[in-house]
Amino acid sequence: MKYFKDKVAVITGAASGIGRGLAERSAQEGMKVVLADVEEKALLQTAEEMKAAGATVLPLPTDVSKYDDVKALAEKTLDAYGVAHLLCNNAGVTLGGSVWESTLADWTWVMGVNLWGVIHGIHAFVPVMLRQDTECHIVNTASMAALMSYPGRGIYRATKHAVLSITETLYHELSGRTDKLKVSLLCAGAVSTGILDSERNRPVELQNDPAEKEMSPVDHAMEEILRQSLAAGISPQEAADHVFRGIKEDKLYIITHPHFKPMIQVWMDDFINERNPMNPMA
Repeated sequence: MKYFKDKVAVITGAASGIGRGLAERSAQEGMKVVLADVEEKALLQTAEEMKAAGATVLPLPTDVSKYDDVKALAEKTLDAYGVAHLLCNNAGVTLGGSVWESTLADWTWVMGVNLWGVIHGIHAFVPVMLRQDTECHIVNTASMAALMSYPGRGIYRATKHAVLSITETLYHELSGRTDKLKVSLLCAGAVSTGILDSERNRPVELQNDPAEKEMSPVDHAMEEILRQSLAAGISPQEAADHVFRGIKEDKLYIITHPHFKPMIQVWMDDFINERNPMNPMA
């Protein structure tokens, strides 16, 4: 897809972070933008601010972990605009902790948003886009965490590895069927967002008993390092620039931070050579 004017974009997680950056960039390209987010107050504020800047937007409160919500998102998009050309499965959450100390509620929540949110988006929108028989594109947000493993945030990393595999598989499946629907994987490094505070949107029924889980000193230290890294990261608008450049160039892999490539190469070499990996945090 090289031209965006008057086309329709659907962005999940659109009220903040990378999602808002994608939404604003979509509007700058002349697209009508459907804003989906579980955080309703922030969603409506984003919609008002974008409208004031001249954008055509439709805010739709959406919990991507629930298929009925995502199905309704697709239906309301078609009711409003008749088509959907760009889908960004972007909504994401994270939390710290080891894979065994993380509670089952932790696993359910993070996988519901990061993994099932992408699955639901694909399931609801791909048939629509194929029927349209026009140029369309899907962008699934992963992370550099999809390409490397290291201690901490194992649930988040597991979901992003899965999104990588799903997106690659979707790429091959679509390539064998059509040349009009393309897909990209966004592998972002440090982007200045509030994702470390995503528990503000965690459902009550999936919250932990404070006595059940407590962050260790190591986890606290790692979180502080990560907060500093994100604060110094690129802006969501810069991430969106990478995405739209990748769409125009029909790239499957969109990597926002090329300086990570040597680390990715080490990871791949370890795997190919059956060599136990070193701890990159050591």
